Amino acid sequence: MRALADNVLSVGVIDWELRLFDRLIPLPDGTSYNAYLVKGSEKTALVDTVEPERVDEFIAHLVDTGVDNIDYIVAHHAEQDHSGSLVDLLVLYPDAKVITNPKCKSMLIDLLDLQEDQFVTVGDREVISLGDKSLDFIYTPWVHWPETMCTYLKEDGILFSCDFFGSHIATSDLFASDERQIYEPAKRYYAEIMMPYKKAVLNNIEKLAGLDISIIAPSHGPAYDNPKFIIDCYSEWAGGEVKNEVVIPYVSMHGSTQKMVEYLTDALIDRGISVKIFELAELDIGKLAIALVDAATIVIGSPTVLVGPHPHAANAAFLANLLRPKLKFASIIGSYGWGSKMVDQLVAMVPNLKVELIDPVVVKGAAKDEDFAKLDELADKIAAKHKETGILK
Repeated sequence: MRALADNVLSVGVIDWELRLFDRLIPLPDGTSYNAYLVKGSEKTALVDTVEPERVDEFIAHLVDTGVDNIDYIVAHHAEQDHSGSLVDLLVLYPDAKVITNPKCKSMLIDLLDLQEDQFVTVGDREVISLGDKSLDFIYTPWVHWPETMCTYLKEDGILFSCDFFGSHIATSDLFASDERQIYEPAKRYYAEIMMPYKKAVLNNIEKLAGLDISIIAPSHGPAYDNPKFIIDCYSEWAGGEVKNEVVIPYVSMHGSTQKMVEYLTDALIDRGISVKIFELAELDIGKLAIALVDAATIVIGSPTVLVGPHPHAANAAFLANLLRPKLKFASIIGSYGWGSKMVDQLVAMVPNLKVELIDPVVVKGAAKDEDFAKLDELADKIAAKHKETGILK
């Protein structure tokens, strides 16, 4: 087992092959389920557990450490990729107590049918001693569930942050040795998991500011022995600033909408705006989520299907509404054959986006010269809005 510090071991499991998390989130680089064993002079604590399907490998890692007794198992978060092995661990170590907060305790009882007497609940900033090491429990709600918390190991300056600051990547590196390599997996993780809770992210970063952190050890991906790197990334991603970027997720059945997207893309580029386009029929939704982190504007492109948006376009709108990026502006382009309520339906799907809607361009049949002129007008309006915001000079 590998050591983060003296008597602090990484004992989790790397999942090299997993390509879909929660049957929803693409994992191009796999993931890990991190757990940490902290051996104090008097007591031993296990920080988090792993996905229950990987419990045998996890237990083998614990056996390899030579530990024959665990006094505490810290549960930061009730989601099963962290808590699901608790049932097996409590059979293996029947005297261990699960340390968590009252809200997480209630959720774990509901999810895993654990018993009241198996828990020790802690308050915010309560400390439990392991002898020469102490665990300081810090409530960090909504990163990304309401019950989440972190643990600060004061003597070693290690913050066990659970999902906060995590990344879905399978790597043999204990620490994020190449920050260029970890940047995209970390940003993807933030976009897919943390972006809906931007305010909570910033509030919790502020709450951690007084700690002398030398290592951040999350529950997915490598640890950070340069914690400033990932804290600065999160502060930027969750902050209010947007970039001079337009994201265009689109789908086209017979080419009309695609030609409109291509024309608008060129028009925006000519006006000094960065554009990221995503063809929705064959999309890694994580790539779209990453692009939404910084963009100022989204333009959804869709043909009309039974007077409404194409299902792929509707899914993109649903995703954007769910993730709540800090977009400032939005518009819609597309085409129809005999009738369309596409704009009204798409707008109704994004109530969480606090955006200004710029006049959509929806054309009957294939776009003609006058329709392309309207796309030029849309590009002009987007450029003007970006200039007003100060992101386009």
